[in-house]
Order: sequence, then structure tokens, then C-alpha cells
Amino acid sequence: MTELLSSNLPFLVGLVFIVGLLFGSFFNVVIHRLPIMLNREWRATATEILTEAKCSVSCPTDTLPEKYNLVSPRSKCPKCQHQIGALENIPVISWLLLRGKCKNCQSKISARYPLVELLTATTSALCAYYFGFSWSLAFALLFTSYLIIGSFIDYDHKILPDQLTLPLIWFGLFAAIWVSPSKIQPSFAPDLPAAVIGALAGYLSLWSIYWLFKLLTGKEGMGHGDFKLLAAIGAFVGFKMLPLVIILSTVTGAVLGILGMLISKKGRDHKIPFGPFLAIAGWITLIWGQPLTESYLQFFKL
Repeated sequence: MTELLSSNLPFLVGLVFIVGLLFGSFFNVVIHRLPIMLNREWRATATEILTEAKCSVSCPTDTLPEKYNLVSPRSKCPKCQHQIGALENIPVISWLLLRGKCKNCQSKISARYPLVELLTATTSALCAYYFGFSWSLAFALLFTSYLIIGSFIDYDHKILPDQLTLPLIWFGLFAAIWVSPSKIQPSFAPDLPAAVIGALAGYLSLWSIYWLFKLLTGKEGMGHGDFKLLAAIGAFVGFKMLPLVIILSTVTGAVLGILGMLISKKGRDHKIPFGPFLAIAGWITLIWGQPLTESYLQFFKL
């Protein structure tokens, strides 16, 4: 099997695409449940602190089962509580066969579920095509997974949990150690110092912008999770690629932000999370950072 995956690129890409669909289905669960689990944890901690301080506080009623994590309980329709069976949970296919509706109550199922599955499968397949069967592919898939989950959580709840960003920083540094520099694809940090500097520069660059903006306006322009996400991206792509990440995320954020305001008809005061744009820029840089940089430099030479 190892020889087949190493020598047959189409087979590898196809297999990664199929596995990506399955993981995308699981990512939908993580995107939905992780913020709820964190909210429970935060409330429990706050209640404990306030109780010790002999202070009472009223919390919203939690109607979820006591055992609630990424694997339990089984997924249900949020409207009629119909338990979703295995045949109703086949990535993309089940949504199409059910015509985007619950089998029991016919309430609409968001098209975002198959979109997340297809996004995970497509980006994973591109990683397989670019990196081939290697440790670089394993780390690229891990990087891609964290970016997808974090982006949708940030979009929904305006948070980038430390449970996602901090491990990703360490994975990026570990990738620089584990993968032989001679076998690392161009967009990966070539060595540990470049990855460490990338993580430091990524964090401090947004941290500096955050405080400068706050001193000038008295407002917070971004969340602290953005600092940690860019630190993680810097650990994976190296400090030399960070300018490209920042430029791409700024341009992407401006274009999609303006389109979003026009479509939703919301004003300038509407908060738009920056995490998804950083994630898009970071992933593009991981895959095509080197060719983009070379093309940019060659353009200005002409």
C-alpha cells in the first residue's frame, strides 16, 4: 500500500479526497459542538469562582445532556430531535438524496454541511497533489484541518479557541524538526529557527497593530486569537512568507468584507472576524507561496 501511494499520485489524490469527505463530516460536528463545550467549561469555572467568593449569579439554563462531547450524544435534527442514522450521514450524498431536508420533519438542512465536507476534501486533495506521499503531506493535512475548523468557529462565534491555535503552533514547530529540510516543500519553514522566528513575528506583528489601533481609536480592532493563528501560520510557512500572508489576508478581507456588507446590507460597524481571511491566506501561502513570491519578484524585474 505504501508503495502504491508513493508511486501512483492519482490514487493518492483520490483516496485523500474520499477520506477528506469523511473528515469534513466530523469537522461539522466539531464546529458545532466545540464552542458549546467551551461555553460549558467557562460557565462552570465562573460559577465555581463566584461560589467561592460567596456571590450568586444566574446562568442560562443548559438543556443539553450531561455527557456532551465530540462523539456523544449522536447527532439529531435540531427541530424534531430525530436521530440521524448512518445512511443519512454519508458526506454530500445523503444531503443530496434527502434534498437538503430532514427525513422525519422535512425541515431544511443547511447547505453548509456538504460545503464543509467538499471544502475539506478538495483542499486535502490539493495538498496530496502538491506534496505527494510524504511527511510534508501529513503536516499539511493537519494544518488544513485546523484552519477549516477554526475559520468556521470564528465566523459563527467570533472566537478562535486556544484549544485550536496553540496546538497548531507546536505542530508547526514540530514539523520543522521532523521533516528533513532537504525533503521539505518550498513553502514549509526550511529549518527550526525560521519556524520559531515565523511564530514570533506572526504573533508580534498583529499584537503591535492591535495595540496601535487601540491607542489611536480606543477600540479593539481584532481578537487575541488572531495573533495566535498568525503565529501558527508563521511556524508552518516561515518568517519570509509572512508578508505574503498579511497582504493576501488583507486583500481577501477587504474584498469579501465589502461583498458581505453589500449582500447583507449591514453597516461599517458590523464586526467581521479576521481569522477566516488569515486562514485562507495561510493555506494559499503553504501551497503556492514560493511560486507567488517568485512571480511577484520576476514581474518587478521586468
